[in-house]
Amino acid sequence: MSQRFIAHLDMDAFYASVELLRYPELRGRPVVIGGRRRSVQDAAAGTVFPTLRDYTGRGVITTATYEARAFGVNSGMGLMKAAKLAPDALLLPADFDEYRRYSRMFKDAVRAVAPHIEDRGIDEIYIDLTNLVMLETAGKALDPWVRARDIAVNIQQMVHETTGLSCSIGVTPNKLLSKIASEFDKPAGITILRDSDTVTRVWPLAVRKINGIGPKANARLETLGIHTVGDLAKTDPSLLIEQFGKSYGAWMYEAAHGRDERAVTTYSEPKSISRETTFENDLHPVADRDQLTQIFTDLCIKLAGDLQRKGYAGKTIGLKLRFDNFKTITRDHTIDAPTQDAAMIRRAAGACLKRVPLDRRIRLLGVRVGSLSRPGDISTVRAPALF
Repeated sequence: MSQRFIAHLDMDAFYASVELLRYPELRGRPVVIGGRRRSVQDAAAGTVFPTLRDYTGRGVITTATYEARAFGVNSGMGLMKAAKLAPDALLLPADFDEYRRYSRMFKDAVRAVAPHIEDRGIDEIYIDLTNLVMLETAGKALDPWVRARDIAVNIQQMVHETTGLSCSIGVTPNKLLSKIASEFDKPAGITILRDSDTVTRVWPLAVRKINGIGPKANARLETLGIHTVGDLAKTDPSLLIEQFGKSYGAWMYEAAHGRDERAVTTYSEPKSISRETTFENDLHPVADRDQLTQIFTDLCIKLAGDLQRKGYAGKTIGLKLRFDNFKTITRDHTIDAPTQDAAMIRRAAGACLKRVPLDRRIRLLGVRVGSLSRPGDISTVRAPALF
C-alpha cells in the first residue's frame, strides 16, 4: 500500500470546554460535568455551582477539566466516588443539545480544510490527508510529513477560530496509530508518527492503549506477562491465536506492530437513531407517572428533531426500559409509513409501553426509530399534536 497520511482529531475535554465558554469565570478551576441537567428554575437562580462534596445520587462523570483530572477523577467514574477524590471540584450538569451543536460546528470547520473525514462520535473524527499532502508536495523537494503537520496546524486553528475550543491531532500512516498519537500531547497538541516511530513511541505504552483491547482482554494479557505494546509485539502470534481466537489474536499481533489498513470511511447510513436518559433516582410507574410521561414525551420530541435535522424517517419505533434490578426490556412497533413526526413516534412508542409489565421502578427510558429512509419516503400523514 502506498504511503498514507491519516489524522485523528480529538476535542480536548470537549463537554467541559463547551461549558467553560458559557462560564469563563470557571477557567483554571477543577470542574466536573455530570448528573442531571439543571431545571429552568435552577438556571434562573444564577451561576452558583454546587461542589462534588454536596452531591448525592448515582450519576457518573461525563467529562472533567484537566484541573479536575489531576485529582484522579475521570469519565465514567461515579460522582460519589469522585467526591472523595476532589470534594471541592465544581459540578455542572451535562447539556447534550449544546454539545451536539458545537460538534457540528467543529466538523464543518474541518471539512472546509480537509473534506475526507470519518465521523466517529460527538468529539472525534478521522481525516484522510493523503490526497492533500500528495497534491501539495508532488514534484517538489518537500518532506510530505512536514506538509502533513502544516495541514494539521491549519485544521487546529480553524477549529479554534470557529468554536473557541482546542483539539489534539495525531497524524500517522493509519487509523490505529493516529488514535494513539492524538493522546500524546494533549491538550492542543499535534503529534506526527512515522512507521519508524512505532518501536520508540508506541511499544513502551501499556497494551490497553490500543483501541480495541478492552479490560477483559487486557486482564488476560497481563496473566500471560504481556503488559506493554512491545511485549505484545514480541509475543508468538500462535500463542495469541490460541488464547484469543484466530481473528482477534492475529489482529492483536498486527496492531502491536502498528499495522492497520482500514480506510477512512466518509459516510455510512445509520441503522437507527435513538434518545435515552438514565434517571438520577429510580422512578415509580404509578407514583411518578406525571414525571415519566413528561420525560417520555420530551424524548420523542428530541428524537423527532434529530431525524428532521439529519434527514431521516423511520417505520420501526422502539422502546427501551431498564428497571431497578438492571433488567432491560425492549419492544418494537412497526407503523405503516416512515415518519419523523414527534406525535407519531410518541403514539407508536406508547403502544410498545402497553406491552411491558410496569411492576418495578424504572432507572432508564429510551426511544428509538429504525428502518430508516430518506425524506422522499416520509409519510405525509401527521399524528395529532402532542398534548
